[in-house]
Amino acid sequence: MWKELVDLMRSEDMLLQAWDASHTMLEVDQEMMLEAVRILRESDDAEINREIRKKDKLVNQYERDVRRMVMTHCSLRGASELPSGMALISIVMDIERIGDLTKNIVDLAVIHPSRLVIPECDEQLKLIEETIKSRFAATIETLQTQDEEQANLLVSTHKEEVTRVASAILDKIIIGDIKSLSAPDAAVAALYLAYMKRIGAHLKNVATSVVHPIEWIGYRRVKTDKA
Repeated sequence: MWKELVDLMRSEDMLLQAWDASHTMLEVDQEMMLEAVRILRESDDAEINREIRKKDKLVNQYERDVRRMVMTHCSLRGASELPSGMALISIVMDIERIGDLTKNIVDLAVIHPSRLVIPECDEQLKLIEETIKSRFAATIETLQTQDEEQANLLVSTHKEEVTRVASAILDKIIIGDIKSLSAPDAAVAALYLAYMKRIGAHLKNVATSVVHPIEWIGYRRVKTDKA
């Protein structure tokens, strides 16, 4: 009996550790993203990319740790714990992808060592960057507080604040409307926007975990659903 009680207490502790690890992962991702944007958009060198790569490996390790802790917890506590465990695993998958995308931005800075500037729409690009930064901080806070009102706001405004703005600039680049960009600059700018757009999408997915059941995590839940 005592062994079973000890296992149960360890299991509870593991789930708490897993949740804490997911928060830490997101905070590390935020640091990576801020530095990646700085390197590509504000600096003419990419010397610090090694530090970001180290942080990406740390995020990957956290993801493996969370999987292990969740599976241990669920195996000890039974099927009733699966929904929360699966939700957490889904969250850390999105968080891990954010780390990969910020590393991709650093890779762009390595092959494009000069500061990326798009004169015709630099203000729009800055708006996207500031929006992603703001939504990053809000997502971290929402995950910590489980604030459903704020989570719903992040989900409902994602398309308007991120997708449409990024897609509008991408369309201009692809059809050749931005004449000041050389072919290499256009390629880097298009990839950068695509990566930022995906970071925004993964942040939205994390926010959905606060308000949606497991089957709707990552989606904007339709009003007709009665589940």
